[in-house]
Amino acid sequence: MGRIICAGLGPGDPDLISVRADRAVRTARHVAFFRKPGRQGQARRIVEGMLAKGAAEYPMEYPVTTEIPFDSPVYNDLLSVFYDDWASRLALLAETDDVVVLCEGDPFFYGSFMHLYVRLKDRVPVEVIPGITGMAGCWHASGTPITWGDDVMTVLMGTLPEAELARHMIASDALVVMKTGRNLPKVRRALAQTGRLEDAWLIERGTMPGQRIARLVDVEAADCPYFAIVLVHGQGRRPMALPQVAE
Repeated sequence: MGRIICAGLGPGDPDLISVRADRAVRTARHVAFFRKPGRQGQARRIVEGMLAKGAAEYPMEYPVTTEIPFDSPVYNDLLSVFYDDWASRLALLAETDDVVVLCEGDPFFYGSFMHLYVRLKDRVPVEVIPGITGMAGCWHASGTPITWGDDVMTVLMGTLPEAELARHMIASDALVVMKTGRNLPKVRRALAQTGRLEDAWLIERGTMPGQRIARLVDVEAADCPYFAIVLVHGQGRRPMALPQVAE
């Protein structure tokens, strides 16, 4: 019986892959990875030149990405069938050999592999190798600490309703907004409502070739690719004043 080994590859720079994940990738005889149809796939791009000669590759091509709203029942049904199918195919491969599944960032932090994990964990041995998250790569690329002292950091999805985004933004010191892309205008409006827009930064393709760092107010709403994260750095919370005790 083989194993399913998910290798977290980090934020995009191959030099930021862990030693453990690097070893798993270079020795793998079966390698699976997610991608859009017709694309190389971000995870596969990260390991370019690392795979062993003769390694079998299994591109797992999403049936849908942004063509249908993510909260549509059709979207969920299509992806559910997709994950069911690939879980069965990977489990079959793992009956005789190890299979390495590539995952950018950290597999357990909004990673697509999580959907395979819940389907596989009771069927075959599964090992998950942690990776540096994309947001960590982005705030290091910004050259500024994301939190200080007792700052509270909130990670938000740009797909959330505008009012919910604003509610979380006003209650937190540091912000990370993922899944921007077409949601950027909504994210920008929520930041403006809460007085955070002037402090927001857009990090595009953090740690990868073509990295760009810009103040969000200077970025056109249409100029936001999928691999972009919005950051608002914490400034260090002031200690709460202690009540005065009368003598």
